[in-house]
Amino acid sequence: MIPNDPHVGDFLAESGRFVSHLTRSTFAMVLAGGRGSRLMQMTDWRAKPAVPFGGKFRIIDFTLSNCVNSGIRRIGVATQYKAQSLIHHLQRGWSFLDGRFDEYIELLPAQQQLGENWYLGTADAVYQNLHVLRRAHPRFVMILSGDHIYKMDYGRMLAQHAQNGADLTVACMEVPIEEASAFGIMAIDERQRITQFVEKPADPPCIPGRPQRALASMGVYIFDADYLFEQLVRDADTPGSGHDFGNDLIPHAVAHHKVYAHNFRESCVGTGASGQPYWRDVGTVDAYWEASLELTKVTPELDMYESQWPIWTYQEQLPPAKFVFDDDNRRGMAVDSLVSGGDIISGATVRRSLLFSRVFVHSYSEIEDSVILPKVDIGRHSRLRRVVVDKHCVIPPGSVIGFDPEQDRQRFHVTKKGVTLVTPEMLGQRRLHIR
Repeated sequence: MIPNDPHVGDFLAESGRFVSHLTRSTFAMVLAGGRGSRLMQMTDWRAKPAVPFGGKFRIIDFTLSNCVNSGIRRIGVATQYKAQSLIHHLQRGWSFLDGRFDEYIELLPAQQQLGENWYLGTADAVYQNLHVLRRAHPRFVMILSGDHIYKMDYGRMLAQHAQNGADLTVACMEVPIEEASAFGIMAIDERQRITQFVEKPADPPCIPGRPQRALASMGVYIFDADYLFEQLVRDADTPGSGHDFGNDLIPHAVAHHKVYAHNFRESCVGTGASGQPYWRDVGTVDAYWEASLELTKVTPELDMYESQWPIWTYQEQLPPAKFVFDDDNRRGMAVDSLVSGGDIISGATVRRSLLFSRVFVHSYSEIEDSVILPKVDIGRHSRLRRVVVDKHCVIPPGSVIGFDPEQDRQRFHVTKKGVTLVTPEMLGQRRLHIR
């Protein structure tokens, strides 16, 4: 039993031995089955967690890296929608965990194990894999989303959960009240115990004394394992339930059990220029483009260069990026940009852009404020501005994209903020690979 003393709690939260004992006793369930339809055609062939991000990563790499760096190395990944790209990435990039030390990532595709239904909701995805959880004999279970970008030490949240003797702890962050309707919003008392939880409310409750701010759920939950198992069975047997954590399990837990909030500020790893904890839901093309372009700034909000909390991924063996030609009208150069391995900038100019691996930009082309995914070929004399180009696109020579929204809408998808999404299908090209 952990002493209920705030000073002892501070000591325990800083104790590596205590936290490592908690993390070793934890199983993480990553929910990675969603399509992410707001990303439009980017998720026609892949689930949202498999979408490339940051020049060399996939979105799910951030959640999985948080687990491994926190010492949680028993992980299940529940997949459903068009999971082949995600499965392929996990098999290649996340096979380094050693089963001899009871470390593993277990893929859990929807298999209709308890009936004729696929996963019916977030809670049902865990319920259908109860046998996997019980076999692991964890003391705690973390429920995580596989489609958010952030760096978080889960060990600190586990320490608070154990100190409080909580049945459930929900990670939260502060958001502007005008954005709160997009989240699960909670109200708390002076001891951080949650007194109300409402999923995507039209009239969200604010933080007491701060009418312009609200506490939003991050989709990061810690359950005592036995309590979770009991609640999943209860929810599965409840007529009319949507079998969802935000709509069903958490509101019931708040009303009947000990549920606490954990402030992300206490466990975030690093902050950017603003000094604020970094968390992004890149669930729309605009949000994806904005988060990607943030990375090109001199001091980005997300520090990918910090070595103490690395982001793990599959890394293809590629030659260095190459910049060729230095004539006045044909100079290979990139400014305020991220350029990845295997790229060739041949007499072209790249400004404020993010290029993934194996991108070839041919001579006399200009790329500005754009995100170019892997294995894209951009023909000579092309001009691209404020575009997201999906994998395997071949941009014909002389293309002009991102300058005339009305013309672009005839062939491509143009967002409300004027970002143009280009995919092979929009170019009349056959997508040979979906990975």
